[in-house]
Amino acid sequence: MLEAIGLRSPEDLFDSIPQDLRLQRPLNTPAALSEIELLERFEQMAARNPAARRVSFMGGGAYSHYIPTIVDHLLSRSEFFTAYTPYQPEISQGTLQTIFEFQTLVCQLTGLEVANASMYDGSTALAEAVLMAERVTKRSKAIASTAAHPQYLEVVRTYVQHAGIHLEVVPFDERTGQSWKLLAEAVDNETAALVVQSPNFFGCIEDVSALADAAHAKGALLVVVITEAMSLGLLKSPGACGADIVVAEGQSFGVPLSFGGPYLGLFATREKYARQIPGRLVGEAYDKQGRRGFVLTLATREQHIRREKATSNICTNEGLIALAATVYLETMGRRGVQEAAYQCAQKAAYAARAIAKVKGYSLPFSGPCFNEFVVRGPTKAVELLARLGKEKEIDGGIALSQFMPDRPNDFLVCVTETNSRAQIDSLVEDLSTI
Repeated sequence: MLEAIGLRSPEDLFDSIPQDLRLQRPLNTPAALSEIELLERFEQMAARNPAARRVSFMGGGAYSHYIPTIVDHLLSRSEFFTAYTPYQPEISQGTLQTIFEFQTLVCQLTGLEVANASMYDGSTALAEAVLMAERVTKRSKAIASTAAHPQYLEVVRTYVQHAGIHLEVVPFDERTGQSWKLLAEAVDNETAALVVQSPNFFGCIEDVSALADAAHAKGALLVVVITEAMSLGLLKSPGACGADIVVAEGQSFGVPLSFGGPYLGLFATREKYARQIPGRLVGEAYDKQGRRGFVLTLATREQHIRREKATSNICTNEGLIALAATVYLETMGRRGVQEAAYQCAQKAAYAARAIAKVKGYSLPFSGPCFNEFVVRGPTKAVELLARLGKEKEIDGGIALSQFMPDRPNDFLVCVTETNSRAQIDSLVEDLSTI
């Protein structure tokens, strides 16, 4: 091959790279190991990860839920090894069918008619929802609350700042931790999207129905964003409350925390807006013999249609992660998801009541919560949580000061079905003695 292209050695392939940038020695790779030695090495490395063995009460957009073993087992089947886009239906029926099932499940969870083949994650799904609202309404203003996840709002700002959309952020009620009343008052005739997170960043549940009425009275679309998708197993669906677009982070459904990703964005809307939805839709089709099959029904990306008609430049769906969520939801079933959500809510309520009785601690917000709540401690939350981690090996929550410097003593506590009563009691005891 070198002779055919007129070179003398493989090194000649890299002539364009300056000598001082090249590695002049062999790579520092270890010698080959036997399988027994390799497994032992992995166990030694895993033992250096103390966080994997700690009790955790952290949430804030990433949640620890039990994952049935069948999820990983099915993900590893050879039929699903590739995440490549299923352009050729004749060889992609398995992938297309699982995406179709995924879309169906998202519609059932959100109470809406149409769902796409997933997004990158919850934050980018929210940004795409705001852009979609602008296309539908022909307006250029979005209103959101500071009670939404701060990192989600940052992603939205990144998207809209070059799209001619003005993002207006309104405060939340300092007594309840909710934002729906102030959001309802802020919407006007120039608003394209009224954005609310429920449960919000503080874990408080918003009045979505009231916001839907307020948005629709002004001709705006209501966008509901959810970071804890497990709440959909217990709360009334946003679609039933009047939401026009629902986006969520689907990590809670069978996807491990994985040090930040990859995660899974859920996106659903009403059927009349189907052609404005970003990404792709998988639908049913029938061949000449009347046999059912699955195809990419709609793909409104510039790769597929005229660029000026494209709704988004999102280039893929999180296929493998969407499959994990599908297997999880089908395994758990309606009752299983409801039971997991019910345990989250009950255990969080128990923890909140117990912590509120500890001297020096209080719950600053009175709004109803799902599985997260804010605690106000007697000292700076960063220092308190650091001591909990070092002395008690407990991740007690997330200090809000990293997002809101004016709340130095507040921290966010999350309780899921994986936290036992003994662990909750231990957290309460440690807070009272530390």
